[in-house]
Amino acid sequence: MVKKLVFIIMVVLFTASGVYSGLYVSNLGLWPLTDTMKFGIIGLGALVGLVLGILLTPWLIRFSLWLTALLEQMLSKTPVQDLVMGSVGLIIGLIIANLLGSVFAFIGFPGKIIWIAVTLLLGYLGMAISVKKREEIMSFMGNIPRLGVGKDKAAPDAKQASMQKILDTSVIIDGRIADLSASGFIEGTLVVPGFVLEELRHIADSSDLLKRNRGRRGLDILNNLRKDPSVKVVINDNTKGIDDALEVDTKLVKLAQKLGAKIMTNDFNLNKVAELHGVKVLNINELANAVKPVVLPGEEMQVQVVKEGKEAGQGVAYLDDGTMIVVDGGKRYLQQTITVLVTSVLQTAAGRMIFAKPKSERRGEIQQEAQNYREVKLLG
Repeated sequence: MVKKLVFIIMVVLFTASGVYSGLYVSNLGLWPLTDTMKFGIIGLGALVGLVLGILLTPWLIRFSLWLTALLEQMLSKTPVQDLVMGSVGLIIGLIIANLLGSVFAFIGFPGKIIWIAVTLLLGYLGMAISVKKREEIMSFMGNIPRLGVGKDKAAPDAKQASMQKILDTSVIIDGRIADLSASGFIEGTLVVPGFVLEELRHIADSSDLLKRNRGRRGLDILNNLRKDPSVKVVINDNTKGIDDALEVDTKLVKLAQKLGAKIMTNDFNLNKVAELHGVKVLNINELANAVKPVVLPGEEMQVQVVKEGKEAGQGVAYLDDGTMIVVDGGKRYLQQTITVLVTSVLQTAAGRMIFAKPKSERRGEIQQEAQNYREVKLLG
């Protein structure tokens, strides 16, 4: 309906232009014309305008729609700061050009041509310089007390940027981010870059069953996070200034530097690369290790030995949080719940490992050591 209305309006405009052109030609007075000839010229102009309108209007409509879509796509990828500063610079350039118009008006027709060229030049320069110098302009405005945009106003923006957490693919698939967000321990905005979302989609479309399930799990977790009103999730497609050919980890680091945000991950390698670039990282694995209960040598605990260890006679048990306990001499207690004494605790990059012995064996060792001590003392 809208296209038909636009089509009719454009055809009417072309026809009116043809009538005006015919009227203009008939009134030039280049040759003597009767009234009938004048009406004929006007009618011919109207007919030519009508035919051109019918032929050209569909092409003009298609071109306008294509140009509108292209501009919309470009504007959607442009940061808001660039749009605002570019608009301000364009307005200032046009105002200066308009003031110069009265000067060029004295020259006559050449002055109008020069004025048009100066207007285009100043409009472009105002827009380009404002975008390129936006940081310096905003900093300058922030130092003007009258504008009320002092350093105290700039502080919340920095704080807000520091509260942004960029999620990588591994931490989304891991799934613990959803539980952490629901618990309220994570503050600020969770930012999901567009290239991470694209990588998740590729994993979900993989021919490998395991990868496909992991990718779909990550997409489900993201959907659940977005539905949670207490969690703010933002999809960031603004990769301006970041080379698309770079690896995902490198893009994450550059985006974090651009936004002044932190990266949330459980990827050990990404953690180290980000630290080298001065980007702060929140590692889910490090958080899990930090909240595990502290176990000291000599403490007792009840565990179930579930499998054999690597060394002879060893058994392996696990705590509720997944911490592995290596029980020396625990092989004989497979599938049994026993009380063990902690002998040592080893902290590694992968997590915490506890070494223990069955309490009954440890008690026997203590009694044997005491007996040996008594015998040595008697012999002495």
